[in-house]
Amino acid sequence: MTLQTVPDLQHRTVLLEQAVAGLAIEGSRADGVYVDGTFGRGGHSRRILELLSPRGRLIAFDKDLQAIANAQTITDSRFSIVHDSFATFGEALSERGIAQVDGVLLDLGISSPQVDDAARGFSFRNDGPLDMRMDTTRGLSAAQWLAEAPEQLIGKVIREYGEERFAVQIAKAIVARRAIEPISGTRQLAAIVAHAVKTREKGKDPATRTFQAIRIFINQELEELEIGLAGAYAHMAAQGRMVVISFHSLEDRIVKQFLASKAKVPQPDRRLPIRAVDLPQPEMTLIGRQMPDEEEISLNPRARSAVMRVAERLPAGAPR
Repeated sequence: MTLQTVPDLQHRTVLLEQAVAGLAIEGSRADGVYVDGTFGRGGHSRRILELLSPRGRLIAFDKDLQAIANAQTITDSRFSIVHDSFATFGEALSERGIAQVDGVLLDLGISSPQVDDAARGFSFRNDGPLDMRMDTTRGLSAAQWLAEAPEQLIGKVIREYGEERFAVQIAKAIVARRAIEPISGTRQLAAIVAHAVKTREKGKDPATRTFQAIRIFINQELEELEIGLAGAYAHMAAQGRMVVISFHSLEDRIVKQFLASKAKVPQPDRRLPIRAVDLPQPEMTLIGRQMPDEEEISLNPRARSAVMRVAERLPAGAPR
């Protein structure tokens, strides 16, 4: 197995070879247009570029300024980077005169450099400002949101996006503490949550679910995923591949349901005189589902929760 690491940023790309293989970049498909919707530190993009022909093209997206800076080191004329969410897929393609693509890869969640950089506020392992924004040039930080949000909304976010059963207690504790002092640091928030959570899951910090929930909400990750999947599908050529790597159940559920909805067709009333040729056809076929093996997990423990799904667009209904 080959695992690609970007040495200076200590980032190991999860399911690198498997995900790129899922795009089936071979033969005439090497001349196609591909999208890396989550550039990160560029592991997948660099591997895709190795497989493309001179006529191929790769468009990558990312909201993170550090990822954009890293992308600038790629001088390949076949490559371009968009500083925005992959939810803007359609607009970005239109601006470039592209009607359809041959493959889309989405590696969801946050990267190791983002987690390990205390200044980003994604983790409570090292104290840092409570920011959590993928794009630090836009929107409210987690600290700003927690200072203003109603208690009911905070509880709803923690319950729905973190699947946290103590969401109500945590929300009450946050509102009580902010009345005394601003909640501006990661360790500060983690301590508030730890005090409010009565029982702990073995091997997991009590603040894990709350941090996940706030990060997902601040960055609108699930909403952007739904928009991005729809946009990718709308621009997918016949036999185009969609490869999505998820890292928690909420993401994977959205991906699974979206792909399943395109792979199934409504069954007509059998009593109606409909010819086989006129029956509705599925728009995608499910290629497979894969998770990292023990070797990859041992090298990169953060890969443990990864789930990769691959689907292919069928000719029926593909854009012309």
